[in-house]
Amino acid sequence: RFICIYPAYLNNKKTIAEGRRIPIDKAVENPTSTEIQDVCAAVGFNVLLEKNKMYPREWNRDMQYRGRVRIQLRQDDGNPCLPQFPTRKSVMLYAAETIPKLKTRTQKMGGSDQSLQQGEGGKKGKGKKKK
Repeated sequence: RFICIYPAYLNNKKTIAEGRRIPIDKAVENPTSTEIQDVCAAVGFNVLLEKNKMYPREWNRDMQYRGRVRIQLRQDDGNPCLPQFPTRKSVMLYAAETIPKLKTRTQKMGGSDQSLQQGEGGKKGKGKKKK
């Protein structure tokens, strides 16, 4: 009774054709499988992280996009493990809502201002070629 959640399901950079499964306004920017695992384990799910698995529609083979999270949604008798999450979509929406609040996400946002400031090089105007 385990379900699989790939990071592509929650990624707002992906289209539905590329694998996103939740509305774009609720999706997260580039979630990782580790973040999904942390969020689901914190709420009380039985979670298993498979680092070497990849989403079949994912064309990028980077380590950032690898990983799959298996979550026990239901018990053997068919009842939900956690009553507040009866469906796989409710788990995905909860994860997408909670990932931006993680400490790793909030700390990264603080020091990124310096990298945006770059001097604009002197551009030369195009003129006629001399013969």
